Amino acid sequence: MPDFTLELALGADSGRRVVGVDEAGRGPLAGPVTAAAVWLDPAALPAGLVATIDDSKRLSAAQRGEVSGALLRLAQESAGRALQFGLGWASVAEIDALNILQASLLAMRRAVSALPQLPDAALVDGKQAPQLDCPCRTVIGGDGTCLTIAAASILAKVARDRHMTGLAARHPGYGWEHNYGYGTAAHQDALRRLGVTGEHRRSFRPVREVIELTF
Repeated sequence: MPDFTLELALGADSGRRVVGVDEAGRGPLAGPVTAAAVWLDPAALPAGLVATIDDSKRLSAAQRGEVSGALLRLAQESAGRALQFGLGWASVAEIDALNILQASLLAMRRAVSALPQLPDAALVDGKQAPQLDCPCRTVIGGDGTCLTIAAASILAKVARDRHMTGLAARHPGYGWEHNYGYGTAAHQDALRRLGVTGEHRRSFRPVREVIELTF
């Protein structure tokens, strides 16, 4: 289970504001990539809530929704004294123009910029770090070991899934309310039958191949 070891190593116990950063949506064929940055005070977190925070991939959709709701309520009810977060997005156009890695890093920068105040340090899930105005440390598998990164993974995933569910109502037939834009067999079949929407990532091969077949 994730814990606060890495945050403490960066001075979180001496008043330094250490945030965790993670993204959701690098792999889908459609929709934006979303990132979250989270600062939390473990001393102010209910023990029951801490026990539920884990890598978003290890949780069911229902569990992610419950934990995300609890985190957001805590941020609001504590007026930011126990938890603060920021969300950042990079659009489909930015993904196609920059590539998915650079768009993910852009979303991370935007998430950190959306925090109420600049952190003293950031822990970022993965191998590559965005350019931030604070020291940054990458953590491979951080969403499974670092409490703030795990919280960020949940907020980013839930926010993006809800966004894709909203887009599904505007673009029926692709199953985005279930696959959230990932390239499932049903989604790729719908691409061939219904065509490419403005929400599809044209730089991704399955989408590009459908476009090429129509010309």
